[in-house]
Amino acid sequence: MSLDDIRTRMANAEKASGRSEGSVELIAVSKVQPDARVLSVLDQGHRIFGENYVQEAQGKWPGWRERYPDLKLHMIGPLQSNKAKAAVGLFDAIHTLDRMSLARKLATAIEAQGTAPDLFVQVNTGDEPQKAGILPDELAGFLEQLHALGLQPKGLMCIPPESEEARPHFRLLRKLAEAEGLTQLSMGMSADFEEAIAEGATHIRVGSAIFGARDYSDKG
Repeated sequence: MSLDDIRTRMANAEKASGRSEGSVELIAVSKVQPDARVLSVLDQGHRIFGENYVQEAQGKWPGWRERYPDLKLHMIGPLQSNKAKAAVGLFDAIHTLDRMSLARKLATAIEAQGTAPDLFVQVNTGDEPQKAGILPDELAGFLEQLHALGLQPKGLMCIPPESEEARPHFRLLRKLAEAEGLTQLSMGMSADFEEAIAEGATHIRVGSAIFGARDYSDKG
């Protein structure tokens, strides 16, 4: 599937749900993708990308930013607290704020660097013990603690359980955001982004549908 195909499907989903065209941002998930594939998407004019690993992003994006100064880079994978400083300096948005220890590191880095990426709180909508994220009934208290640190999240993010229908989780995330006065929703991936758009997604994260299957064999 091509980038144009994804854009067409996004536009159709926006129209079908009564939303204005262009109201959803497409994050092209470029983790573990060969440089040639990423550069091909850049050359097609796309400028918003998502990475899962700070070290991988550090190795390729600074040079590309010089060639494409309007790039926007989003951190969408689990973020280790000891990488918070680097992440604040590298990413325009961080979608995986999920614990106070990370929040404190981010707040310190933001104050020191004088720049603040957009922050999304990751919510564990499926209450999965193996998955990161704040539980829905703990979200309000977590946001209060973030505000006390001077952090002002823009929105929420979720990854629905693989074994369940995604749409109820998207709907839950939207309701949680509305209750907290948050306007940004990072939800929906290659297999379900149209449902996410119907439920109010402002950012969708699409990788394999744009770039093709990933090859992890040489990533250790």
